[in-house]
Amino acid sequence: MNLSIFNTLIVTACSVITAFALEPEVPAAKTALFNGKDTAGWVSHLKGNAVAGDTWSVRDGLLVCSGAPNGFLRTEKSYSQYKFIVEWRFTKPGNTGVVVHMTPPDGIWPKSIECQGMHKNQGDFYLWSGATAKEGKPLQDKEGKIFGYRIARAGEDAEKPPGEWNTYTVICDKDTVTILVNGKEVNKATGANLTSGFIGLQSEGGAYEIRKVLIEPL
Repeated sequence: MNLSIFNTLIVTACSVITAFALEPEVPAAKTALFNGKDTAGWVSHLKGNAVAGDTWSVRDGLLVCSGAPNGFLRTEKSYSQYKFIVEWRFTKPGNTGVVVHMTPPDGIWPKSIECQGMHKNQGDFYLWSGATAKEGKPLQDKEGKIFGYRIARAGEDAEKPPGEWNTYTVICDKDTVTILVNGKEVNKATGANLTSGFIGLQSEGGAYEIRKVLIEPL
C-alpha cells in the first residue's frame, strides 16, 4: 500500500475513534438543538448512503423529514442525564421516533433505545443491537433468534391527530428512560444497560415536521 494512503487511513481512523470516545455531555442549561435554519450540530445516516437533503430539509423554520429512506439524523455530541423535548406533527401519518443512548458505529439500527413515535403507538420502546432493560420482552425472528426487545406502552394513546403539534419528551436519568407524550407519562424503561450516547430523530416511513428540539438538565 502507498505510504501516504496508509498514513491518511491511520489519521482518519484515529479521528473517528477520538470522536466516538468523547465523554458524554451533561447539559447545564436549556439549549435549542435546532436553529430553524439548517442541520448544524447533526449527522445524517440513511440506508444505502442516501443523500441527506432528499430526506431532511429546512423550510420556513421547520425541520422537515420525508420519511424515506430509513435512517436518522443524530446529534454530533453524546449526552447523559438530560430531558430531550421535540415538538413534531405528521404531514403523512406513519412511523418515526426518538432514539437515545445511540452507540457507534452508525447503522440501522445501532445499539440504542428507540422511543417509538409511530402514529397511534407513540410511547413504545424498542431496544436494538444489544441494548437491554428490565421490562424488555424479546423480539424473535422465524428461527427463534432474538434480534431486539420491546416494552409496550401500557396506558392510553396521548397523541394528537395528524396535522396537530405534539410534544414528545424523553427523560434519561442514569439507567432509566421515561417517555411523556403531550405531558402525559406513557412508558418507562428501567435497568437499561445504556446510560449515554447520541440522540437521534428517525426517518422511518412517516412524513413529519419539527418546529422545536430542546435539551435541558434534569
